[in-house]
Formats: sequence, C-alpha cells, structure tokens
Amino acid sequence: MLLRDVAKLVEGDILSGGNNGDLVIDRAYAVDLLSDILALTDERTTLITGTISPQVLRVAEILNVIAIIFVRGKRPTPAMVAHAETLNIPVVATKKTMFETCGLLYADGVRACKNRPVETME
Repeated sequence: MLLRDVAKLVEGDILSGGNNGDLVIDRAYAVDLLSDILALTDERTTLITGTISPQVLRVAEILNVIAIIFVRGKRPTPAMVAHAETLNIPVVATKKTMFETCGLLYADGVRACKNRPVETME
C-alpha cells in the first residue's frame, strides 16, 4: 500500500514527506510506550502512535522507521514536522483511533512487524 493511499484510507493529512507518496507501507506496529517501540519494532516498519514527543522521532530515526502515523487527532508540533522532513520520515496525522487505524490498514493488506518476546518482570 502506498503512503498516499494510507493517508486517504485513514482520512489523514500528510504533514511531512508528501513527496514520498509512492513509499510502500507493508508493515506496521502500534504503540504509545517508547520502550515498547525499542523492544518490538522492526526496521523498515511504519509506526502508529498517539505519543507526541520529540523522542518519537529519535527512536524512529534509530530504528529506520519509514513513516509515522499519529492517531486520535494528535498533531506534532511544527518543529517536529520540520525535523521529520530533515530525517525524510513521512508523518501522517489522523483523527481516527489507534484501533480504527490498525484495523483499516490490516484489512487493506498491511501486516504486523515481527514480534519478539519481551521479558517480563516478576
């Protein structure tokens, strides 16, 4: 699925990376805890999150996340959008919930990234 099709499907706005409309989105992971992003997200995946902080971009850069979708009507600051542009990470914002966004993408062929087991504390 192409980035521009993802944005249309989730009724979202492409805030950065509009010139990457042909970017193929084939895997995604949804999370709000940054520690889970570090533990469970594969490289070359799309991050779906409601967490609006500069740390999201830092983590995305480290993990080579190819796009970020911010959900629940949350929008990154203009500074975050500008930084995403410099990192060449497309950013989409949608009013849909994380559940709706994931369901729509999954129904249209986007699959989950590989899950790695997380060690639990007892």
